[in-house]
Amino acid sequence: MSDSHTTFDDDRPLPAWDDGSDRPPPWRDAGSAVTFENPWLRLTRHDATAPTGVKADYVVMRPKNLSVGVLPVHEDGTVTLVGQQRFALMNWSWEMPEGGAPFNEAPIEGARRELAEEAGLAAAHWFPAYKAEMSNSVTDERAMAWIAWGLTPVPVAPDPTEIIRVARVPFADLLAGIRSGAIRDMFTLATALRAYHMAREGELPPELAKAMLAGV
Repeated sequence: MSDSHTTFDDDRPLPAWDDGSDRPPPWRDAGSAVTFENPWLRLTRHDATAPTGVKADYVVMRPKNLSVGVLPVHEDGTVTLVGQQRFALMNWSWEMPEGGAPFNEAPIEGARRELAEEAGLAAAHWFPAYKAEMSNSVTDERAMAWIAWGLTPVPVAPDPTEIIRVARVPFADLLAGIRSGAIRDMFTLATALRAYHMAREGELPPELAKAMLAGV
């Protein structure tokens, strides 16, 4: 496990129902080889043994960046989303600003960069929303998300492969898009639902929470 992943996990608490005492043995790795690599990720093939003792031929996708994302919330309770074409599913996707932060960079700096580059915004206030393992059966990709407010415009600078559309929508419309299936990006979906919980539970400034929840 890399130092970056150790740092990501070093504050991981045990849940209330788990004291860590009743667990099967961990997976074992008798050796690995890189089968593919590019500037963004590598695929590693492992001589693995499952907790049951069964041998397994295991391939893991290992990104070279931490995934970072931010839900920008305006004072009136609207949020800024960005839309773009996605290659893997060949579809259009409305998302919060998100991207990758190199492991040697403070994650929030990567999120600030994505907010500026994709949405043309800077934020005065940042609140950590959660840490996540994106799909831990096939990849060690990890993610951090923030809720940001106190927004001001800055120049946009999208990636050369991206044509970005920007929309400012009521937070209630974002939640409705999740319910209808119009919003399917998991990173955005999880952050929006976490933001809703934070607004309901008093984890955000009262006036901001009130504006977000109007119409929900």
